[in-house]
Amino acid sequence: MRVWATAHAVDDFYQGLVPAAVPYFVLERHFSYVEASGLALAATLGSALPQVPIGLLADRHRLRWMAPLGISLAGVGAGLSGLAPAYPVVFALLLLAGVGIAMFHPPAGRDARRAAGGSATAMSYFAAGGSVGFFVGPALVTPALDRLGIGATALFIPPAVLMGFVLLRHHTRTSDTAVRKAGPHGKDQPGRFAALTAVEVARSTISTGLNTFISLYWIRHLGAGSGLGGTALTLELGGGVLGTLLGGRLADRIGMVRTVQIGNAAMLPALWAMLACDDKYAALPLALLVGLVSNIPFAVLIKLGQDYLPSRPGTAAGVTLGLAVSAGGLFMPLLGLVAGHHGPRGALVVLAVVPVLAILLSTALREPAHEPAHEPDPGEPAGPAPGAASR
Repeated sequence: MRVWATAHAVDDFYQGLVPAAVPYFVLERHFSYVEASGLALAATLGSALPQVPIGLLADRHRLRWMAPLGISLAGVGAGLSGLAPAYPVVFALLLLAGVGIAMFHPPAGRDARRAAGGSATAMSYFAAGGSVGFFVGPALVTPALDRLGIGATALFIPPAVLMGFVLLRHHTRTSDTAVRKAGPHGKDQPGRFAALTAVEVARSTISTGLNTFISLYWIRHLGAGSGLGGTALTLELGGGVLGTLLGGRLADRIGMVRTVQIGNAAMLPALWAMLACDDKYAALPLALLVGLVSNIPFAVLIKLGQDYLPSRPGTAAGVTLGLAVSAGGLFMPLLGLVAGHHGPRGALVVLAVVPVLAILLSTALREPAHEPAHEPDPGEPAGPAPGAASR
């Protein structure tokens, strides 16, 4: 779990880099709000569209090279984006970074599930690794871009290449180790999984919108400097780390579905409280609170999705960690239009209504019923019939 949590942190660092860099593309390159939203869309398209086919491949084959290569591509694409001379090149590089992120999540989620067994708390460590990456991204990127300009994104390429090498070595060391199956298995429940995916899309719209516009909201509406705007984004993402860990603990105590429903319901008052505060300093703790409550369901939805599709954990991880989470970025151009007419606050007001949809959709979720079942190692045949001797 330490290896996969660390790799997840490095991978998602580059997802956190994009929203941290967007204000600097607006301020230094004079991109419009719609163009800035398009950058979030580029990373989203790259990370969302390939998730299902990559997940299907991960369920059939080990593909030990895929996660290391994905991390490396994520870092190279995001890092070079600040050096690109024109908007189309920036868009293409962020698209490449998104593809790298897509290549990481399904195989990593599959192997992390095996390491976590049946524990939502253990799975929350893996999920929190991604939240830590989101958190550390703006905390490191914002000061660097403040001091050196948008081209400083290139400084963050080496961690991705190094982590890709470490992960490849880890796969090499464990290549001949039997994969132990742990945790509950049972019959696939595609209907419940579809409802869970809809909840994820609604939540990801809120999360991606916050990551894209919260810094600009502090700068353009509350009159803060770019440094304080980056602080607001960092606090929101830092709250996400705490919320992810809290959600795993809650799920092991009160159940996964109830935890998801509590997290969705808590988003409404938290978002409106932040929007009601017009003081740029007093609103900072509220940004932390928004990040915390909005991420309570994060790790729980990942594990719940794999429990709904126990025979395809890579596909489930590709959807819950990638496709559904990234799908919220598809709505960013619409929010960009709202922000163009009403400012960043207008976009956040729209987002503050979306939790109602997440609350309604989560009423369709149920705790999964588990049955013992054998889950074959990817790349191996399905195996002998029950009762036959194993090889």
